[in-house]
Amino acid sequence: MPLVTPDDTPAPTPAPDAAAAAPSDAPATGAPAPTLDQVRLALRRVKDPELNLNIVDLGLVYDMAVEERTLRIDMSLTSPGCPSGPEIMGEAEQQLRSLPGVEDVVVNLVWSPPWSPERIEPRVRAYLGF
Repeated sequence: MPLVTPDDTPAPTPAPDAAAAAPSDAPATGAPAPTLDQVRLALRRVKDPELNLNIVDLGLVYDMAVEERTLRIDMSLTSPGCPSGPEIMGEAEQQLRSLPGVEDVVVNLVWSPPWSPERIEPRVRAYLGF
């Protein structure tokens, strides 16, 4: 039923809210794709639970790419038998998916080159006494 104004002329029917009409699991396509700095910042929130250091400073993130609305990262673990590997990779994916403008995330586990303490950020290595 159209709204009626005080002078009895029909008022325009308000347009439905676009956000309310969209499915709740739809990606936020209105936001621009994140920058590499935003991706790096999100990955800094992911910590290796055994070392309590973030995966960026640990040197576990080998490569990052923003391809339209898809984020791709290549990462490693401190060892092939790392018991926290699934947890770390899952948290990385979750942090990246939480960024506005992201539709898909691909986390690749790579072993070449093998991770070593030399990959740790120099300031963190100094803090750890390496």
